[in-house]
Amino acid sequence: MHPELSEIKRLRKLHGLTQSGLAKLANVSQSLIAKIESGRIDPAYTNVKRIFEVLGSISEQKEHRAEEIMVRKIISCSSSDSAATAIKKMKLHEVSQLPVIDRSIAVGLVTESNLLDLFADGKGVSGVKVAEVMQDAPPVISRKTPLRIVIDLLRYSPLVTIADNGRFEGVVTKSDVLRFRASG
Repeated sequence: MHPELSEIKRLRKLHGLTQSGLAKLANVSQSLIAKIESGRIDPAYTNVKRIFEVLGSISEQKEHRAEEIMVRKIISCSSSDSAATAIKKMKLHEVSQLPVIDRSIAVGLVTESNLLDLFADGKGVSGVKVAEVMQDAPPVISRKTPLRIVIDLLRYSPLVTIADNGRFEGVVTKSDVLRFRASG
């Protein structure tokens, strides 16, 4: 039996479907589902395609989205702000990074690490602008972005910003994902 076909039973059970229920949704017979799951038949491509399309659409409907975990209050700074101002905002709001937004466009990200690098190099924050220490802008995604994609993006960026029609609506950090997963 093909490894892909062996996934049918696991996915069906994951979504709480009976063989009959999956058969009805995919417009195939229940006996075909039973034979595929037991490895007694090598089904036609079109039938397998329909079954996987149904299972895929159920997965998409049940998948969590960025809008469910985003923090709507965006604490940010501008590239012309002083590094000292960024530190004060981070301390006041107890965050470890700030998106840098100029004229409604994400232009960078300033993190505790960026600021610590100043101190490690023997410099202070006096006279240093955020533009001098910020890193590349964080990813900007839509509210409907699936959580699995958000998680993938957070592997490379400390946060992602959520925007709709150029208007920032929120952020998602690694901590937000962990908090969401721990609660559910």
